[in-house]
Amino acid sequence: MIDKTIPIYLASKSPRRRKLLKLMNLNFKAFSVDVNEDIQDGEHPAKTVKRLALDKFNAASKKVKEGILITADTIVVFKKEILGKPRSKKEAFEMLSKLSGNTHTVYTGFVVANLSNGKKIVDYEKTKVTFRKLERKEILNYIASGSPMDKAGSYGIQDDYGALFISKIDGCYYNVVGLPIAKVYKAILDITR
Repeated sequence: MIDKTIPIYLASKSPRRRKLLKLMNLNFKAFSVDVNEDIQDGEHPAKTVKRLALDKFNAASKKVKEGILITADTIVVFKKEILGKPRSKKEAFEMLSKLSGNTHTVYTGFVVANLSNGKKIVDYEKTKVTFRKLERKEILNYIASGSPMDKAGSYGIQDDYGALFISKIDGCYYNVVGLPIAKVYKAILDITR
């Protein structure tokens, strides 16, 4: 079990990550950090998500000086193309059309650090997700709901519509939501020993 006396902080804007930490039965405080989430050409997706999670950690560690600090970043990769959060409804439509009937990979990088003892784990998880063939009207209805606009790849596996798009996953479901909770929990145990 994780020592409940150690303060835990999640530096993330994502309401989904906050829900996942609650599933882990952790008491934590959440706050957001603003960092440049630029994707670098030719960078491996695993390296990208770990770099972005580290950038968030570096920004967040200026606000928190003790306890456990958690940061993360999630991207969707389809045919070597990194699909971040859509900047417009048109871009969301293009992304969902690409994913329709195909398999893509979701990568989440994370940092779990114990600021009190200096131990830090930087890791990632990847999950393959297969979409069924989507109808144009389904994509448009989903976009009209507003749900795709704050999510990598323009969908949320946990959404009403988003869940219906997926025919198969291979790997950690929670990773697709935004945080591989089993790996993160193990990392917290490791840095607090």
